[in-house]
Amino acid sequence: MRKSKLKVDVKLNVSIESNAKRKSPLIRDEKVIRHIKEDERLTVAQEAVIAKPLTRVVAILYDGMLILALLFLVGTILTVVGTLLTMETGTESSQAQSLPLWYQNAIMTPSFVLTLVAFYGIFWRRGGQTLGMQTWRLKTINDAGQWLTWGQSFKRILAACLMPLIFGIIGSLIDGSRAALLASAFLGLVFNYVFCLFNPRGLAVQDMLSNTITLKMPKVAHEGLWRGFRNRKKKS
Repeated sequence: MRKSKLKVDVKLNVSIESNAKRKSPLIRDEKVIRHIKEDERLTVAQEAVIAKPLTRVVAILYDGMLILALLFLVGTILTVVGTLLTMETGTESSQAQSLPLWYQNAIMTPSFVLTLVAFYGIFWRRGGQTLGMQTWRLKTINDAGQWLTWGQSFKRILAACLMPLIFGIIGSLIDGSRAALLASAFLGLVFNYVFCLFNPRGLAVQDMLSNTITLKMPKVAHEGLWRGFRNRKKKS
């Protein structure tokens, strides 16, 4: 598999151009990526590459710890609210109840999904990277070289969940146990990134389905997360 190197020029923007002898695997129609940077006049040329699977997985593990904490917080709040609104209180363990199924499906599950979408959407829209991605200098953009919109963020998340969902359904049909479902879904998640090794452009499943890309940025062209937030706020 050929590694496609993308030339990054940091001046008033970060532009990604194709090599004259081969077509860029990132931008169809050779579109230019522009990330406006205030008060910078650098002209140093460096190279950015499509992020490797292992680096992306490590970044996900970093973000996963924060996401789990957020989901735990949201779940705790919703459980307390649901208990107060839908359940009778008691003084004995025999009176313990679980939250109504309708509350779990109609309130809690959508809230968890919205939390996940909000987490990635806010970071991707503001600076193209989450906290975990910042650690490894990764940035996610669309095929026009811009930060993702809310719709594109949601589409990318759905695309990332597609293979785990398919693998999970197959696993549950074969075995039927909860363990088989979770193990199969995990294999689907792994498949998303193993796919990068066989794709000529080095793209993951969610990259292809959502027309987005994750780049490994050079140090000189890497704009920190909080600076990206500030610059985006100034422009808006």
